[in-house]
Amino acid sequence: MAAPGVAIRGQRSLLRQIREALAGGGPAQVRLDMVVRIIARSMVAEVCSLYMRRAAADMELFATEGLDPAAVHVTRMKPGEGLVGEIMKLGRPLNLADAPEHPAFSYRPETGEDPYHAFLGVPLLRGGRAIGVLVVQNRTARVYTDDEVEDLQIVAMVLAEMVAAGELGAHELKGVEIAPHKPERLKGSKFGDGLAYGVAVLHEPPVAPSQLLSDDVVAEEARLNAAVDSLQSQIDTMLEGNAGLVDASFEVLETYRMFAHSDGWNRSLVDAVRNGLTAEAAVERVRSEHRARLGQARDPYLRERLHDLEDLNDRLLRHLSGEGHVARDLPENAILIARNLGPADLLEYDRTKLRGLLLEEGSAASHAAIVARALDIPCVGRLAGLRDAVSEGDMVIVDAEAGEAYLRPRTDVVKAIQARIDVRRQRRAEFAKLRDTPAFTRDGAKITLLMNAGLDVDLDILGETGAEGIGLFRTEFQFMVAEEMPRFNAQTALYRRVMDAAGDLPVTFRTLDLGGDKVLPYMEAEREDNPALGWRAIRMGLDRPALLRLQLRALIAASGGRPLRVMFPLVANVDEYRAARALVDVEVAWAERRGRKPPSRLDVGAMIEAPSLVFHLDALLPMTDFVSVGTNDLMQYLFAADRGNPRVAERYDPLSPPALRALEQIQRACAETGTPVSVCGEMAGRPLEAFALVALGFERLSMPPAGVGPVKQMVLSCDREAARRGVSALLKSGAGTVRNEIETLARKIYAAV
Repeated sequence: MAAPGVAIRGQRSLLRQIREALAGGGPAQVRLDMVVRIIARSMVAEVCSLYMRRAAADMELFATEGLDPAAVHVTRMKPGEGLVGEIMKLGRPLNLADAPEHPAFSYRPETGEDPYHAFLGVPLLRGGRAIGVLVVQNRTARVYTDDEVEDLQIVAMVLAEMVAAGELGAHELKGVEIAPHKPERLKGSKFGDGLAYGVAVLHEPPVAPSQLLSDDVVAEEARLNAAVDSLQSQIDTMLEGNAGLVDASFEVLETYRMFAHSDGWNRSLVDAVRNGLTAEAAVERVRSEHRARLGQARDPYLRERLHDLEDLNDRLLRHLSGEGHVARDLPENAILIARNLGPADLLEYDRTKLRGLLLEEGSAASHAAIVARALDIPCVGRLAGLRDAVSEGDMVIVDAEAGEAYLRPRTDVVKAIQARIDVRRQRRAEFAKLRDTPAFTRDGAKITLLMNAGLDVDLDILGETGAEGIGLFRTEFQFMVAEEMPRFNAQTALYRRVMDAAGDLPVTFRTLDLGGDKVLPYMEAEREDNPALGWRAIRMGLDRPALLRLQLRALIAASGGRPLRVMFPLVANVDEYRAARALVDVEVAWAERRGRKPPSRLDVGAMIEAPSLVFHLDALLPMTDFVSVGTNDLMQYLFAADRGNPRVAERYDPLSPPALRALEQIQRACAETGTPVSVCGEMAGRPLEAFALVALGFERLSMPPAGVGPVKQMVLSCDREAARRGVSALLKSGAGTVRNEIETLARKIYAAV
């Protein structure tokens, strides 16, 4: 084996020769023939062949040294056919001592490859997607060395970037699928309602091809090492609690640290730089390998590791650039494309230009989805293969009504979606006309419609929605988008701003609902087998009373003698509520001793999210001033189905007899004791589910801002007594869901208007 320095110089020389051959003049075929000849000579191979992917997904022989030249542009293989098809399917190298013995081998007599046994093929990866295959072959049966595999992978990566950059000319490569260009429709999951049509903007744009090759290997390696050291130091500091990333949990940061300090990851980067790539190109090469290897994995754990690696690579690129993530200028109709996002990532973009959001991963309960709904941004997630199927600047449609995305849509599809957008715009205009109309049912029942909030932007639209107050203010958002724990003054300022914006309208503040999927990077946390059932919400507040007391103190100070409503999340038993309520009294007394104005009226309540409370309401309700039903958590616990897990999140329907019976039991108990009760989960903001809640007797519903208009329109057309009779009869059903029956009932009542 050659000494490392010789190998490095040889590899760099090979890359230079390839680049010069592709960049030179003359027909594309002549230049490709020269490239395979250079590679064959450099690797002492008797055959070197280049296959490229056609738009029809066929693999076509584009150039060869050693096989019959007459086979060029004649030999084609269907997807998955032959060894070349196998490499395309797997997205990774295939190294065989005796190729004809492999079960996927497909003999093509026109190529004249009979004498050759040793076979090494590597994919040309572009954004994790194979656009071609580079093959070397020898007569002697042998397995190629790891160094040879590494060399051919680097050559393939550079070749893919140069071809994609158009160095062969667009005309010569006509028909070759460098990037997806056909219309595609992807089915995903609805994370936020709405429709949008616009220009694709990639959350993390790819490295420009001009940054592929370095001129000084030693300097480039030093630059890479400095960036890696900086990244490792940053992650270590985060885990020590001295700084924070706003979009990562402690567990994810632990994974970052593990990967960031991984010898394998670092060695792959260094090897790529030593072979002539820039540090940025080395990161992209490692990224492509990870995507190809893990992107098709069915195991959710492996796919989640891919997301960890994606974030790690992105952060390393930012360290290499010497800058943090800076929001880019957006086109007027931007559709943001990402594998996943944290809440702060989304907030960094210009809301006035952001029309929609498409995610390859995530869940409806993820931070990005919650923020998207709060901002009224149409959002579809869990779109398998999205990131590799779309290019920057593609026209895309976000259909969050159906949970679909259309990439490069046909003209007729665009016209249809624009017509639907116009209809939605007209409906919004109708909802706006109802803004000041009180929400009474046809038979005279007053339904109070409130708004869920948690961001400053929510305060700006409170008056526009026609909501009668804020029924749920999520105080944890301030903590999620901060780089360190918000201090007393910062918390007080936010809560005062919320009350000022609401004016005379009531605001219900929910104390910190952290834990589960909302563990902050600047807080120490322990790994839990089941975080949704673990140390979170009021449990964290009671175990760390200083944290809860500081928040209560800030809320009392912000009230400045005004009414104050506070509720505690995820109360599982009455003793937890007693303990939390006692802390409120302690903080009120603390304020009074210092001559500060206490709230003119103080209402303290509990969220009913744990099924245990449903069976102990007789003990809880006399102690509370009000309660609120958090249907998101209540339903996931009731059906033992994690709402953040795509495999089980949709295995139950809240419009099913057991769910409706539990809700009826809560409403009846509150009515008997005179305890005000509201519903502040996702159910309250969807007209059909809200119809069922009204039928069950609930008179206070709190929802995302976009839900107020549609729900009010439903209320105004509803005969509550008729709805009550119909839904009550359905509670006795033996069916798993009664959604269709409730929809039929609602349509019947609406038709009678």
